Amino acid sequence: MKSNQEVAETKIVMSDPTALGVFGLAMVTFVASSQKLGWTTGTTYLLPWAIFLGSLAQIWASTVDFKKNNYFGSIVLGAYGLFWIGVASHWMIALGWFGDVGKLADPKQLAFAFFGYLIFSLFITVAALEVNKAFAAILILIDVLLFSLALATLGVNKEMFSKLAAYSELIISLIGFYAAGAAFLNAFFGRQVLPLGKPLGLIKKGAPANSQPATNRKMAANE
Repeated sequence: MKSNQEVAETKIVMSDPTALGVFGLAMVTFVASSQKLGWTTGTTYLLPWAIFLGSLAQIWASTVDFKKNNYFGSIVLGAYGLFWIGVASHWMIALGWFGDVGKLADPKQLAFAFFGYLIFSLFITVAALEVNKAFAAILILIDVLLFSLALATLGVNKEMFSKLAAYSELIISLIGFYAAGAAFLNAFFGRQVLPLGKPLGLIKKGAPANSQPATNRKMAANE
């Protein structure tokens, strides 16, 4: 006779990392835009913010979102966290941290990296439209930033696209600061303190493929 077995699930409750991840993005773009706008010079002091806020903060937030099954946050924060590791590495090579290898570098390869991220960002933008208006605005501006950086790196109307990249990056940071603050306060108080804007509702979302009713999961565990 088959005995009934009860399967107990232990879940570790983790806080929503959205505010930290978005703050990391806002902070690194704020500092980086100051250099593009000519308010500051050089990239040496940009590196700590790119590595710790742009990269590590977003990647850590991504890992937490993976554990919380937050598909959008895990993929988006992880992708852009890795992006800033790449950018920081590029700056280190240009500064000569790895010797004279920078003399052999072809900057056009960086332009193709920007185009590659632009392609994926366009897909993310479609999803962001159904998250909230603040995130949608940030993603649209990221698309503009990546497109402008790619063309400026290739030398196509460099002055115009460099300015467009600078201002789009600055606006990304300002909206990002607001979104990070809103996410923090809304989560802390358990209600909407600052609005992020409702989803546009252009594309209807279906049930996730991996979602099962709790009863089905229990039955599967007992089989």
